[in-house]
Amino acid sequence: MDWLYTVSGFLVGLIVGVTGVGGGSLMTPLLVLFFGVSPATAVGTDLLYAAITKSLGGWVHSRNSTVEWKVVGLLSLGSIPAALFTLALLKYLALDEKTLRSLVTSVLSVALLATAVALLLKDWIKKLAQREDGTVYELHHRYLPAATIVTGTVVGALVTISSIGAGVLGTVALLFLYPRLTAVKVVGTDIAHAVPLTLVAGLGHMALGTVDLVLLGSLLLGSLPGIYIGSHLSAKVPEKVLRPLLAVMLLIIGTRLVLH
Repeated sequence: MDWLYTVSGFLVGLIVGVTGVGGGSLMTPLLVLFFGVSPATAVGTDLLYAAITKSLGGWVHSRNSTVEWKVVGLLSLGSIPAALFTLALLKYLALDEKTLRSLVTSVLSVALLATAVALLLKDWIKKLAQREDGTVYELHHRYLPAATIVTGTVVGALVTISSIGAGVLGTVALLFLYPRLTAVKVVGTDIAHAVPLTLVAGLGHMALGTVDLVLLGSLLLGSLPGIYIGSHLSAKVPEKVLRPLLAVMLLIIGTRLVLH
């Protein structure tokens, strides 16, 4: 079974490398539906998997100066406490496996469907932020820090329960809040924010006993070369083809999880 985990890690890594999204939204459902891993363990393992794989991407973006560190700081002010609070709540409630499974699966399904919709509407959302004369609608600078922290809080809680949300949903939120940011800076900022968030949430899940380290090692063995190859292929594969395909895939997986 280990080699199948590695192959899955490679394929998901390849998709993430090419599209920049799809890590948690593909890996977690794959572990639950195909491999029969318990949802809580799938989420915990995927969070540490994301922290390790995205740290490489974050380092590259940092070196290329495509990270807005002030925005990362504001998002983290909301997301890190939200992740810690959610973990503490999960520990305090001490849910039995059936209830925990139901909670994680429900949040996972909603997050998947929201991610699919966000992927499909990404271009429309970008256009929505622009007037016909080319100027952009922007939130008043007085309210922007608070709105960014609130966004981080929502993403932090969602990611801790489902391992999904730091990628596409975070990116869409940044497009709304900071329409003047270039596309590469939106991606770089989102990845840089995802690293500490997934690390804190992943280590919290490890403390709760919902991380499988052998499974994590098998996935990383495939995903790291997959991301490397995918990153080099990304320029050759048109995003306009990939994004709808990925969105449809997520809609199918999300619906399947609802009925699971």
